Order: sequence, then C-alpha cells, then structure tokens
Amino acid sequence: MTRWITDWRPDEAAFWESKGKRVARRNLVFSILAEHLGFTVWTVWSVVATRLGGYEFTTDQLFWLTALPNLIGSALRIPYTFGPARFGGRNFTVFSALMLIVPAIGLGIAVNNPATPFWLFLVIAATAGVGGGNFASSMANITYFYPQSKQGSALGLNAAGGNIGVSTVQIIMPLVIGGLGLAAAGWFWIPLAIVAAACAWFFMDNLTTAKASPRELLQSTRSGQTWIMSFLYIGTFGSFIGYSTAFPLLAKSLFPGFPTWVAFAGPLIGSLIRPVGGWLSDRLGGGRVTLWNFAAMGVGVVLVWATTGSGNFWLFFLAFQLLFLTAGIGNGSTYRMIPAIFQTLALAAGRSAEYGKRQASAAIGIISAVGAFGGFLINRAFGMSFAATGSPASAFLAFGLFYVACFATTWWCYTRTVGVARVPSLAHARV
Repeated sequence: MTRWITDWRPDEAAFWESKGKRVARRNLVFSILAEHLGFTVWTVWSVVATRLGGYEFTTDQLFWLTALPNLIGSALRIPYTFGPARFGGRNFTVFSALMLIVPAIGLGIAVNNPATPFWLFLVIAATAGVGGGNFASSMANITYFYPQSKQGSALGLNAAGGNIGVSTVQIIMPLVIGGLGLAAAGWFWIPLAIVAAACAWFFMDNLTTAKASPRELLQSTRSGQTWIMSFLYIGTFGSFIGYSTAFPLLAKSLFPGFPTWVAFAGPLIGSLIRPVGGWLSDRLGGGRVTLWNFAAMGVGVVLVWATTGSGNFWLFFLAFQLLFLTAGIGNGSTYRMIPAIFQTLALAAGRSAEYGKRQASAAIGIISAVGAFGGFLINRAFGMSFAATGSPASAFLAFGLFYVACFATTWWCYTRTVGVARVPSLAHARV
C-alpha cells in the first residue's frame, strides 16, 4: 500500500479546515509515538549502566556507555533530516522505528553473557544512537504538514513528546529490570518498535510537496548564525540530554543507596517546561530569555557542585532539578530564535520569507545535531573527572565556564544594543 498525498496546501485556510487539519493531527500523533520510543531506546543505557556491577567496569568506562549513544545520535541527525523528503515521511518513520530493534536485540544478548567484553558493550551502546536520529526526521516531517502560523505549537508538541521519552525510560526500566532481569531492558522495546512501525505504516502519509535539499544544508553552513546557534544549543539541549543520561550513574557514584525511581523527575521537568521557553520567547524575545536562562544555569551548576559533598542526596537532587528546569526553558527559547533569525536575514537580503524558512529548516538539522553532541561531552566530562580526581568537581567547573561563554555569546550577538546595530538585519527583529 502506497500513501502519497500530491495535493497539500496547509496555508490555505479553506483547505486546512476541510481536510488538512485532520490529516496533520493524525500524522502528528503517530510521529510523536515513534519519536518518543526513539528517545527511550536512545537513553536506555543511562539505566543499564547503573546495573552492570558484575562486570567490574570503572566509572569512566560506564560513562563511556552512556556517552556513545549521544555521539552517534548527534551524527545521525543530519542524514535523518533529509529522510522524510527523500523517501516519504510515512516510509521513513517505519524505517526509523524498525531500526530501534537492532540496539534492543544487542542489549538483550550482551547482558545475558557474563563474558561479554567491554568493547562489544561499546559497539552495542553505540547502535542505540539510531534513536537520537529520530528527532531530526520527525521534526522535519511534521514541519511540512502544518501551516506557518501553527508550526510553533505543532513542533513544540512533537519535540516535547519525544523528550518525555527520556523520563519514561527512567520510570519503566527499573521496574522491568527488577521484575524480569537486566536482559529485559533490551527485549522490552522490540514489540513496541514493531507497533510504532505498524502505526506509521497504516496511519501516516507521505507528502510529495516535502522538499529538503543537501544544497540548502550546505548553504546554511556558510552562515555564522548557524554556528552561533549550534554553540548555544549545546548549552541547552546538550545539557538536557547529557544530564538526563548521566544523572543515574552520577547519583549512584556519589550516593550509592539513592532511590533510583526519582531519576525520571528531571527529564520530565525539562521536557514539560520546554514549550514554556518558547512561550516566554514569543513575549519577551528569544535572545533575552536565553541570556538570563544561561545565567540561571550557571547558578544551578554552583548549587549542584556545592551539594555533591554534602552527604545529603535530597539537597543534591533538588539542586539538579534547577539544571533540568533551565535546560528545558533554554531548549524552547533557542529553538524559537532560529526561524526568527533566518527569516529576518532573508528579508533583509531581499529574499522571500519562504526562502528564510527553508534556510532555517536546513540550519535546524545542523544545530540539532551539534546540540545533541553536548550530551556526549557532558558524559565524557564526568567520566574523565572521576578517572582523574575521583569526583565530578572538575566537570562542573567546566560546565560553569561554558555557561559563562554562552551568556557572553548571547549578549554580544543578540541582546546588546550596539552589537545589534552592527547587524542591521537583526536590529528590529524580535530574536
């Protein structure tokens, strides 16, 4: 069965109300399902790494297992951005959902064999990165289903629905592992991946009007704005996914008897607060929200560092929630800045708003990939800090300095009056 829609005009009010809205919502629902599952598989090693005591791996080695999925997932986001336009959104969602079976099978087999070497664990953990690529293809696909005026809310729901998968895995996996054994952390996802693929096959659609060109991606790499926003997105989304995957292992290393069930709270807070970041940016400006949010993230790092040696897990836990909260707000504010920047630049150069939209869409593929790389950096920073000093203190110092750099970059490029005046196209933009 082939489901290609050749006539798609979501920006025409009559078409949208009579047909487009219903079709778009149906595709959004099942896109969220597949993307949510992708995030759970992508981050499942954050739970599994805390249960590998029988293998006598060092803390640094365990952080490698939580870091590699972030590295591979960030790299896959670029090719996954073009999947829906090249093969069809429905078809590519089926493919991306079925790909989740590969890391699930590998995990189930590896932990069932006490002789599994560390290098093979690394390979299997790396395959979980396919779940991280799902975000890029899902967001690229849903963009084409909605009119410009409704893309913000649609993409916000799509992103939040995926991000919540990080919290889901922290809730479900301890229960599954406790009842069925560690291997179930892999086998559990196989039927769900099949269900997600089947739902995409039967209920989603392909659009012939979806267009994405590697040439446009290449053009966006020539813009300094792409790389500035990539740097800032490392600080927001990179922090969210990095802290989400590192927190269980970090907490266990510092507080061996910590209640594992609370690990879900931070990723859930960060996911649910993300739309608020976009909402605040609509009213106050994305640059201003992002600027002061980085200041709050710096304060959060200091508070978490101060509680690591307190011996009180709950103080540490509460301080860490500020990092999750601010990372979530920053996700929304920085993501909102991207289309505003590129559409403003396009109009200032005499180009159409549609051209700016395409440039923003291409830039988002790069920015989301680079941002996800931050998750790898955070996990490796913790691993190296423990290996060198036996504590995470040096990692938190590095994070604090990075947030200072993000604060300064945001101020210099987007909020200071003199700086904006030097970029006339952004002078009056609500960036």
